[in-house]
Amino acid sequence: MYALLALALFGLLTSSVFAGMTLWAVPRYLRERRLELRQLVERPGFTPPLSLLKPLHGAEPGLESYLDSFFQQDYPAYEILFCARSAEDAGLAIARRVAARHPQIPVQFLSTGGQPDYINDKAISMEKMEAAATHDLLVISDSDVRVTPDYLRAVAMPFADERVGGLTCPYRGVAAEGGLWARLEAVGMSVEMTAGVLVARMMEGMQFTLGPTMAFRRATIRAMGGFKVTADYCADDFVLGYETHRLGQTVVLSHHAIDHMVINSTLVASLKHQVRWMKSTRFSRPKGHFGTALTFSMPFGLLGLAVACAMGHVGWGVAMFAWSVATRLALSVTVGRLVVEDASWFGLLVLYPLRDLMGFCFWAASYGSSRILWRGRVFELLPGGRMRAA
Repeated sequence: MYALLALALFGLLTSSVFAGMTLWAVPRYLRERRLELRQLVERPGFTPPLSLLKPLHGAEPGLESYLDSFFQQDYPAYEILFCARSAEDAGLAIARRVAARHPQIPVQFLSTGGQPDYINDKAISMEKMEAAATHDLLVISDSDVRVTPDYLRAVAMPFADERVGGLTCPYRGVAAEGGLWARLEAVGMSVEMTAGVLVARMMEGMQFTLGPTMAFRRATIRAMGGFKVTADYCADDFVLGYETHRLGQTVVLSHHAIDHMVINSTLVASLKHQVRWMKSTRFSRPKGHFGTALTFSMPFGLLGLAVACAMGHVGWGVAMFAWSVATRLALSVTVGRLVVEDASWFGLLVLYPLRDLMGFCFWAASYGSSRILWRGRVFELLPGGRMRAA
């Protein structure tokens, strides 16, 4: 019992340290954002022509409205390239319908036929779009992303510095169709993911990018060997950011947050998606992933409550549990509300402590096997983050 109590206290200590590091990083981030917003107003002229690359895979819920937001950008010169495995892909059909409403925006529709035969189909699409792109600044975004009209201006501005080779945006999770499971997943994106990014940036600088939005110079992509470098990886976003860092170029964490739409409305779909993401992180960054267990607070608060009550120290148990909840709420409000501007108070104040407990369970489940289900196919993850068909 004393060993369990010690474990609970140790977990509360480490998770509190992580929360403190996150809260320490937030003021710097907010100061940088205020400066960047002033620069956007004072120097709106840096708007190099760019190519927006959108890989597609089927007709996801809400896809038409999400794609439409990319055609409504307050930006002078850009093109959009869409690519899917098949020319008859339902997602491409929706993209054509949206593009027809915005004839002033240059658009290309591409398909790969699955060739060359990479493990990661997305890498094939990215190769084809990069080869067809007209401009040398490439902005990549997933299909389940929604943006505001100032998105491209915010993404382009850091590239005025020639040292910048890559950029990524933080994101807030938005439950597209509501529902408890989607909201739990969404608040995890807003708080848990963003907190981890802020701490990693503070400790070692940006050595990765986040999939919902990435931007690179074409020369940077070609210097790392093209998008082919991600052909065998599940976490292609991590690979692209890490290779940019290895080239000695700066990776920027933008101060413009985007909406990452959560379409996993059922329990099973949500669980599969989150466990797959945890497994991907486990193989991409094994040491960091192992230490992630000590950043969660609720499991240790519950353990302390149970053990202290069993030992007859109810007051201490309640205090430990209350502390675990308090640290999660401080993290949730500071990161979720101030950094990514998540408007869901219910998610931040009510659901996030539960999501913290679930996050620990997902972490534990990531060690259950090395197999993932991705887009209808089963893959086996290998050391270093590579994968192969199972």
